[in-house]
Amino acid sequence: MSVRLLRFFPFLAWFPFSALTVRADLMAGITGALVLVPKAMAYAQLSGLPLYFGLYTAFVPAIIGAMWGSSRQLATGPVAIVSLMTAAAVTPLAVSNTPEYIGFALLLTFLVGLVQLLLGVVKLGTIVNFVSHPVILGFMNAAAIIIGLSQLDLLLGIPKGRSDFFLGDVWEMLRLLPQTHLPTLGMTIFGLALILAIKRVPALAKAGVLVAVVITIMVSAAIGYDQRGTAVLEDIATPQARELVVQYEENLRRMEQLGAEVAVLSARQRQAEKDDSVWMAAGLRHQTELAQLDMRSMERRHNELLRGLRQLRFVRPEGEETGLLYQRGSSPEGMKTDDRAWHIKSVDGGVMKLVGGGDVVGSVPAGLPALTLPTFSFDAVRQLLPSALIIALVAFMESISMAKAMASKARQHVDPNQEFIGQGLANIGGSFFQAYPACGSFTGSAINMQAGAKTGLAMVFNGIFVAVTLMFFTPLLYHLPKAVLAVTIVMAVASLITPHAFVHTWKANRGDGVVALVTFAVTLLAAPHLDKGILTGAALSIGLYLYRTMAPRVAVLGRYTDGTLRDVSVHQTVATSTLVTVMRFDGSLYFANVTYFEDMVLKAVADHKDAKFLLVVGDAINSMDSSGEEMLQNLVGQLRETGVQIVFSGLKKQVLDVMRATGLFDRIGEENIFATECQALKAIFDRLGQDVEDDALFAHVKVMVC
Repeated sequence: MSVRLLRFFPFLAWFPFSALTVRADLMAGITGALVLVPKAMAYAQLSGLPLYFGLYTAFVPAIIGAMWGSSRQLATGPVAIVSLMTAAAVTPLAVSNTPEYIGFALLLTFLVGLVQLLLGVVKLGTIVNFVSHPVILGFMNAAAIIIGLSQLDLLLGIPKGRSDFFLGDVWEMLRLLPQTHLPTLGMTIFGLALILAIKRVPALAKAGVLVAVVITIMVSAAIGYDQRGTAVLEDIATPQARELVVQYEENLRRMEQLGAEVAVLSARQRQAEKDDSVWMAAGLRHQTELAQLDMRSMERRHNELLRGLRQLRFVRPEGEETGLLYQRGSSPEGMKTDDRAWHIKSVDGGVMKLVGGGDVVGSVPAGLPALTLPTFSFDAVRQLLPSALIIALVAFMESISMAKAMASKARQHVDPNQEFIGQGLANIGGSFFQAYPACGSFTGSAINMQAGAKTGLAMVFNGIFVAVTLMFFTPLLYHLPKAVLAVTIVMAVASLITPHAFVHTWKANRGDGVVALVTFAVTLLAAPHLDKGILTGAALSIGLYLYRTMAPRVAVLGRYTDGTLRDVSVHQTVATSTLVTVMRFDGSLYFANVTYFEDMVLKAVADHKDAKFLLVVGDAINSMDSSGEEMLQNLVGQLRETGVQIVFSGLKKQVLDVMRATGLFDRIGEENIFATECQALKAIFDRLGQDVEDDALFAHVKVMVC
């Protein structure tokens, strides 16, 4: 099979199939899907999208990612970190679970896929190396804590607002702990205990989440855990509560109207710019900016009203499924209530959807996701593109790290660029089938490996099983408690919290430890804007690298008792020479450290005024840029004017190539460039003649074979 054909259709490498391979992949696909279905819905809960979007993301991206990636066991689908980053990117632009929010999420998926595809096509798979391990360590730990805290409202049944300060929202929510919904807390404890108990049974351990989901669905349906109803504004008997609902709906309607106006103004502005109508474009731009300021003000007001709305708890007279709603604590004296705390789920046209029990998944649309084109607009692309870039890199790092770990066990090769292409096509394809950004899953991939998957066909079977679930089994998910999904998420991310890794990194390198801690702190404090943590950590990591390489280690060498050259500052007994100064530079010569190198050379010459030769041991000089070459040109001339001849040893081919191309090699002279320091010292010994017969530095040179 031709290499070109495999490049465009890498899945052809799976062929021909044997019966054993197909059987192994089928079992691995079904096993993985059984675990994936509840987790996919749980992760969609993090993204702010309807829960069934998690199943959509586990369908098409899983199949495409397997077919066009290079790993044969990597499972592509929804994951916790990317789900949270999706919510962080889209939430500032629209209200979750609305058509606008869904549209932005699908556009984000397309942009993430496009970024990944382009990076793979131009072979920039190594770009992820700019985000170092300490940055990922700090980010993952902070994100895991954020994910866990984001589920507290579902675990406890108390409301949590959404603002630009996540920790503030959590604090406000914790102040409402006395309002904990006891049935929800009970279901949380029951689900947690059930999952932990099932994990102790070896035969059920892999499918522990699925078994717990099935049991909690049956319990939820049996005890009537879910209670829903509707009401109109006139049903609210408490004036203050009714006024709050009215203000919320009015503000929401004004936001929708203003959003439509901003879209129209933006379109007119782009048209004016296209027609070169400068003054009209400037006026429209000003109007658009004012409208956007008003929109941000309304969004802040919306969050305040939504927080107040979520804190409302109503009671109804006993035995009445409809009727007046009294705010809890203000019902008429002596009135018997139905012992339920009703809260408002949504308001639309004066009609309120109420929830009086624990929160459940509810109705999941049956059928496969429809083919839908993402809604493109210049403003939306401009606002989402920075987040798309960050998500693309974080998602790929999670994917490639898992793919490499599995490839080493299976003795397979993983091509980062092909994996970038596979993940990019998976997200682009998924965006047309209502999927939010996906990437390689640690859990799914590990299950694939353990279940004996031989090729990517396992993920094709996995996707088909998810499709079957969407077509036939969605009604069975109605009574699934969201509290159990929240427990699933918390348990999944608990393993990402690794304080011991911070200690290990600190011991290995304190600079890296600082980078990890700063990334952790910034990510946590900046939430929900997680990209700030990654960008801060990456910038700090690159800055630290530049700081380290600006002043690499420079050692003046002398002859040790065993004949080797050692650092005189470390070994006080080494023999040195008054006629020759030997120094080693442990770093590449580039723009950031050329001045430092020059200063160290001139200092060494000044400290050894009688030395006629300066030998630079260049084994550690891996590269040299134009700044380094220019500095050496000047340095050679300066030293010769003072009567000092500079000699080099151990220079690598890439450094010598630069010297030859620029004429520096001829300026230094071939007679002053040697392969080893031994050869260099022998040549210097011969030039100095009788002057060094008793020099301790050259004691062994006469008899050494170089």
